[in-house]
Amino acid sequence: MAYLPGGDSQAHRGVRFEVSGNIEGPPVEDVLGALADPTRRQILDRLAGSGEATATTLTAEMSVSRQAVVQHLAILEAAGLVKGYRIGRERRFIVVPRRLTETARWMDRLAAQWDGRLAAIKRIAEQAHQAGLESPGRQKENEQPETDRS
Repeated sequence: MAYLPGGDSQAHRGVRFEVSGNIEGPPVEDVLGALADPTRRQILDRLAGSGEATATTLTAEMSVSRQAVVQHLAILEAAGLVKGYRIGRERRFIVVPRRLTETARWMDRLAAQWDGRLAAIKRIAEQAHQAGLESPGRQKENEQPETDRS
């Protein structure tokens, strides 16, 4: 599903999603893709807890190689979830909460759209059920059909 700014619709596997709002930065898919990996979520958690860290510091706290941490940080940075900056020879990383907040808002809007659609389906089903119960010639669930006993 591609991100389309400005409230455009995007078809995805036969379902239309309304993508509204103007999220700046990398597409929502990049954020969701970055968050899909448990190691990257762990890195984000550790950065959020410590405020900032280097790849070496993060490696000491995790069971993956420094190179793997560096690659995960690059993906998180490309998604706009962390920002790296240099102090001397060290490259430190911090969490950028704005992208998480924007993505959460987008997901809230999407959930509200689905809630509205499901409520409409429920109303239609209830109306159809009620109309079926009120139609003449329809037997209620507890009634037995009349049989000819002659």
